Amino acid sequence: MTLSRRDLLGAAACAAAVVSTTSIAQVAAPRPPQRPRPIGLKPMTGDAKPITADERKARLAKLQDLLQEKKYAGLLVESGSTLEYFTGIHWWTSERVTAAIIPARGQVIVVTPFFESPSIREMLQVPGEIRPWQEDENPFELIAKSVSEPPGDDPLAVDSNVRFFIVDAVTKAGRRPTVPGGALVRACRMVKSPAEIALMQVANNITIAAIRHVHANIQLGMQTADVARLVSETTAALGGISDFSLSLLNEASAFPHGSKVVQTVREGSVILIDSGCSVHGYQSDISRTWVFGQPSARQREVWDTVKRGQELALETAKLGTPTGNIDKAVRSFYESRGWSRNYALPGLSHRTGHGIGMDGHENPYLVRNDTTPLAVGMCFSDEPGLYIPGEFGIRLEDCWYMTEQGPKLFTALARSIDDPV
Repeated sequence: MTLSRRDLLGAAACAAAVVSTTSIAQVAAPRPPQRPRPIGLKPMTGDAKPITADERKARLAKLQDLLQEKKYAGLLVESGSTLEYFTGIHWWTSERVTAAIIPARGQVIVVTPFFESPSIREMLQVPGEIRPWQEDENPFELIAKSVSEPPGDDPLAVDSNVRFFIVDAVTKAGRRPTVPGGALVRACRMVKSPAEIALMQVANNITIAAIRHVHANIQLGMQTADVARLVSETTAALGGISDFSLSLLNEASAFPHGSKVVQTVREGSVILIDSGCSVHGYQSDISRTWVFGQPSARQREVWDTVKRGQELALETAKLGTPTGNIDKAVRSFYESRGWSRNYALPGLSHRTGHGIGMDGHENPYLVRNDTTPLAVGMCFSDEPGLYIPGEFGIRLEDCWYMTEQGPKLFTALARSIDDPV
């Protein structure tokens, strides 16, 4: 399976700190949890409707218009979210290549191993032809041959997520030049449809409900992995596919994406939960931070400052405004309160947010050099944080989407450090 950023971070930090349900079979069995699995929780996905074949056909039509406008022969995509976005095929990357050529005119061509073709055929939701290759055959020659129909000199656009060895081999097997195709994909995927937003709403509903359950069930003495496991299990019980469950306790909360040091819940512990799930392929991403016991004056002050940054991000979000201006506004406010400049510590060391949809991180980004103008249907996280090495960190995160009237939250902002969910 393809790994998300949190999967990779979990592998780099430690399996005990970050639990990913997509890779659970690959890690050692965890020690028994301190508390039983969540009970009495019911799935929240009953009304979630997957993306229809008609919507995928409309996406292809838009892409093909762009390909014709640019005079490109087609777009090459391989397994991953872009392939699923356009065709409905949910597949993983491996050394056995599954890829699609979306021509400027005509039906999609899917190249896949012969023994996988029945599964691929089941998932394909748009008109298309499946061209299988046997284990002893060269898939790149088959891709190159497929691109050459019809013949011509128009270049082949390549999605940004296609691995280099595929591009290199296809280029050598054929005679058609390749060009970057990321901008074409972004033009289709950045603006979400009502159906996409509805699925993201369900995913966010599940994640905030899971964090609320965890907040009510944290116990003294629980360790990092216990908390992360509780988040994952609760998310699954509520019907979401748990993509990541990041649990940061005490001093480790100053590490935005985790520490290898195992931490334990104690009186006065800062607890930072960053979690998300997917529903029919669409993501959520929510963070909450609170204190186990009575917050100190310092913890309360930092929490309130982060919360104000979240609010300021939404106040800055107006149609046509460059997304980078949101990051600039939040950063300027924090710096005016004495925090470090230019992504330094102590302070806000990462961007204010990111686009989100089928991938947890998508274009555009709430980082100060991104000039993409805000448009209706764009979806983002709003996640400023403040991190004090050796002490603690605070991050609050909710997702939102742009409307004609301004930004609209999927989940309400946290009220206070005493009432964070």
